[in-house]
Amino acid sequence: MSIRFCHSLLTIALPLLTLASCAKHTTLVAEMTPRALKAVNLEETISRRDEVMMAYSMISYDAKNKPVSVVNGGWGVASMQKDQLIALQKAGSTKALPIHLELPRNGRLVASIVLIEVDDYNRAKQALERIRRIHNIVSGPASLLLTATEVLTPLKYVTAGLVASGIGLQLLDHFDTDDLLGQSSIEVNEAYLRKKKQRFVHVPAVFSGRNLRDNFEYKLDYDVTLKTMKIQPVRQ
Repeated sequence: MSIRFCHSLLTIALPLLTLASCAKHTTLVAEMTPRALKAVNLEETISRRDEVMMAYSMISYDAKNKPVSVVNGGWGVASMQKDQLIALQKAGSTKALPIHLELPRNGRLVASIVLIEVDDYNRAKQALERIRRIHNIVSGPASLLLTATEVLTPLKYVTAGLVASGIGLQLLDHFDTDDLLGQSSIEVNEAYLRKKKQRFVHVPAVFSGRNLRDNFEYKLDYDVTLKTMKIQPVRQ
């Protein structure tokens, strides 16, 4: 069986950019942006190319640690060769669109991403098309699927996010875990960010493992950026 790499859940504790002072009536919106994907070493050495796709999500929790809302995104299916680098924000068919979600006051947010090696191209394209239909559409409540005490892998976060969005897609049912090249999550804490005046984190994830006689390695870079948004008073 393959040995897969799971990029552990991170809590922001890095020197980051300065966050502009937040007015009393502002809220923070998180933007998750996949930046670059590089195939250092392929899983499929016979065909000399891997067919890959990505799914990613953000799930927010309130101050009482209860799930509030979720948003999803997807990218691929793309054919990659050894040492190939894809700039995921370059305009065109290879662009991975960002997703956005409000970060609750005194709450937190978990951003997750998975990289999958595709065996059935047509089936993967159909699954990705369903993900794209709900791209960046905020759904909730996710509390029907997630509990505050449940320990989830990035793949489970992404799967729960998709199900909470109402498309009924279970990634674990569509893709065998042997096809999982890597997974990564990062946790964003609103109170910590405001205290430290931070607004940006860059995540360099490395996914590596072995399948039979073949070693594979992928490098995936993604960002989570916080932006301020003024809340206008409701007019009576």
